[in-house]
Amino acid sequence: MFGVLGPVLVDGVEVAAPRQRALLAMLVLDTGRIVGHEQLIGGLYSEPPAGAANALQSQVSRLRRTVPGLVIEHHPAGYRLLAAPSEVDHLRCAELLEAGRAAEALALWRGPALADVDAPFAQVARQRLTEMLIGCAVSGGSTQDLRKVVAEHPLREDARAALIRSLHRDGHQTEALEVFAQGRALLADELGVDPSPALAAAHLEVLRAQAPHRGVPAQLTSFVGRDEDLRRVSKWLRDNRLVTLIGPGGTGKTRLAVEVAHREPGEVAFVDLSATADVARAMLDGLGIREAGLLSAGPVSVQDRLRAALSTREVVLVVDNCEHVIDDAARVLGDLLSTCPDVRVLATSREPLGITGETLSPVTALDDDAATRLFLDRAQAVKPGFHADLDVIAEVCRRLDGIALAIELAAARVRSLPLTEITARLDDRFRLLSKGSRTAAPRHRTLHAVVGWSWDLLTDAERDLAARFTVFSGGASLDAVTAVCDSDVDTLISLADKSLVEVADDRYRMLDTIHAFCATHAPDLAQRHARWFLERAQQAEPHLRAHDQIEWLARLAADHDNLVAAVTWATAHDLRLALELVAALATYYWFRGLRTEAAQQADAVLHACGETPPEGHEQEYSLCLLIAWPVATGDQSARVRQADELMDMLVDPPRYPIMTMMWGMALGAPQDDSQVWHRRNRLLGSDPWSAALALVGDGLVARMGGDPATGTDLLERAAEAFTRAGDRWGAALAFNQLGEIAMAEGDAAGALVHIERGRALLDELGATEDTAEAVIGRAQATLLTGDLDGARTDFALALTLSRRAGALVIQAGARLGLAGLARLTGDYATARHECDLAWELCPGGWYGPDQMRCHIAVERGRVAKAEGDPDLARRHFEEALRRAEAQRDLVTGHAVRVELAALPVT
Repeated sequence: MFGVLGPVLVDGVEVAAPRQRALLAMLVLDTGRIVGHEQLIGGLYSEPPAGAANALQSQVSRLRRTVPGLVIEHHPAGYRLLAAPSEVDHLRCAELLEAGRAAEALALWRGPALADVDAPFAQVARQRLTEMLIGCAVSGGSTQDLRKVVAEHPLREDARAALIRSLHRDGHQTEALEVFAQGRALLADELGVDPSPALAAAHLEVLRAQAPHRGVPAQLTSFVGRDEDLRRVSKWLRDNRLVTLIGPGGTGKTRLAVEVAHREPGEVAFVDLSATADVARAMLDGLGIREAGLLSAGPVSVQDRLRAALSTREVVLVVDNCEHVIDDAARVLGDLLSTCPDVRVLATSREPLGITGETLSPVTALDDDAATRLFLDRAQAVKPGFHADLDVIAEVCRRLDGIALAIELAAARVRSLPLTEITARLDDRFRLLSKGSRTAAPRHRTLHAVVGWSWDLLTDAERDLAARFTVFSGGASLDAVTAVCDSDVDTLISLADKSLVEVADDRYRMLDTIHAFCATHAPDLAQRHARWFLERAQQAEPHLRAHDQIEWLARLAADHDNLVAAVTWATAHDLRLALELVAALATYYWFRGLRTEAAQQADAVLHACGETPPEGHEQEYSLCLLIAWPVATGDQSARVRQADELMDMLVDPPRYPIMTMMWGMALGAPQDDSQVWHRRNRLLGSDPWSAALALVGDGLVARMGGDPATGTDLLERAAEAFTRAGDRWGAALAFNQLGEIAMAEGDAAGALVHIERGRALLDELGATEDTAEAVIGRAQATLLTGDLDGARTDFALALTLSRRAGALVIQAGARLGLAGLARLTGDYATARHECDLAWELCPGGWYGPDQMRCHIAVERGRVAKAEGDPDLARRHFEEALRRAEAQRDLVTGHAVRVELAALPVT
């Protein structure tokens, strides 16, 4: 076998002499073809020696002697190596690659091509072979292979696209997006170009995946023993809109629901209610729905947003552990089932939900055969090769009443205890418990007995950690467990080995039944838990405004239940800590699109604090005021004034730069050169993010003040500054505003460039609602080019995206765009109807008068004008002008005055 895909080899043996090795490599590369004398001499020598032909002949002779059996033919024109293609690694590699067997082709590589050759021909040959290597990796390489190729060839977009897709298939969406972001920055810096369509397409695949089975847990063990239940529940779910799996804890309701969910062909969203008190909010999070961040949006209730997001969506909601919030779960699900005709629900609960049309499917004990198979499967997982008398296993399972969790806990012990010892210890435990209460349900006593037995077999350190672990809501990371519980990694791993703790995606969680038992032994760690997550939030906050913001957003999102629990506990027990938590989490909530949830938390903290902030926490208190005022009851303007007064007392920039942005949004657009604007600028920090934010603010003021050139310059600088800082959200905000200025100036091509750059950034953040808004901007720019069909496609896409996000105001914007299209094509009835639909979708503004209704009034005026009714047109334009003046929007006001001036005098 001849090898050049690595060091040069013949039948696994290296050729020692460097020049003979290089000669052999050239002949191997052209196996079966004559390689000319001049080509061989030029490839071997940088400066050919005198008598080069004789020198070449001498090298060939030595090579023949060095490699016995080597067949090198001499021809008048040169030399030829005789070998079958199957005996040459690079030819075999090409053959496999062409046959679609890229993984086998990649396995032929032993390192860099021609790794031990240093000759004039080698560089070009190595590049050619490297192209083949990249082709193998792109077509069939593992994620690790692709990482290596991208590291060595960072500008290869095909390899980067393949790595993105591979990471996506592995479930590493965040890393896939980071790989794209790094590539885009590198292409811009090194070559001054945007990503190719192929690389952009791989990026969009990740963004648009919207995992059809969002959040459904991956299972690390096989599904055993409920095949008939699986078939029955799957059929019932096809025929009924609400199926509830009921049964006591530990019977396997969740596992059965997960298996059904994985087999559903359409969209599925998984919602766990075990660690929440807000069912609707948990469902929004499970569906991946977030609020807009670029422009003001109406204060839509969580239930309304959920209803809007699902009203036209075909989806299965798997809602787990309903018994914890049974009344609220029944109310929310009942509302969704009555208003969203294509929603189906698979719920798990220890009691029925009591909703009309509910189909109940009891999850009962496993039969002897299924229980035995489950025990054997789990036992062999912890002790490979485990065998035992099946009758003995069956008897143990019968003793455990066929309860799946009890069987799994017992099976986990075969690593350290013989089966006979397990049986004896269980018998002892049950005799002890038989002296206790006889009122509990038999299965509850059985499960309690097995969990208690497992508890008794733990070491003191393991029992201590199991009890302390219950302080977490929704699981925890390794560093959280070791820090909050003051434990070591080995003890945690031991609990996982004994099935007391589950491990998935580098996070640890405890089954609800075990959690309830262990919590009865737990010390009070709530304050320690809250303080640790405060430190986590404070550590994360600057990263949320930097290049690694996606990674840190994902980290905080994974601990969202813990963060909510920390704020809730602190609100009731430690107001200073609560204020610090809400302030530290403000950036996370804003960028993740959880503004309403943040406002509700801040409002609760403010009510607990009263009218006066705790001494030394004035800044945190004022930030709570700025976060909470949109949902506040009573005099909202009074809260804004109080925040303004507290902000004015600050001497230095606030600890969290987002505070200045929220201050500006709460007070609205300032008058040119006003005292308010100077006060805000005084409090802007000197950090890169704050400097970029200042440029956006100045750019918006210039734009609204009728100076688009200055506004464009400032916003371009802002976009560049945010990009350097690494904040996608801020850069998208600047690009969005640049697109609007370009459209107002009639520059459709420039608008499209800005809008697309902003939309790509929003895609990376997973900001569906903001992305829908950007698509509307793209449609409007497309409309300026005269491409009505392209604009119609984008308006329809924006309508679909905003419906999925439950974003009513963005839906209104899409409707308004369709109204404009209908007017341009002369379909005035449709234009009026679309305007009416848009108006009904507007729930009112968050940060002042509703800008969307101003634009609807303008479009209604244009429709009336096109229909030849100047009086009606005037009334609509005058209404639009009142709204624009109320917002101090000089640009829109000027446009409306132009429309009014063009109307005939009546």
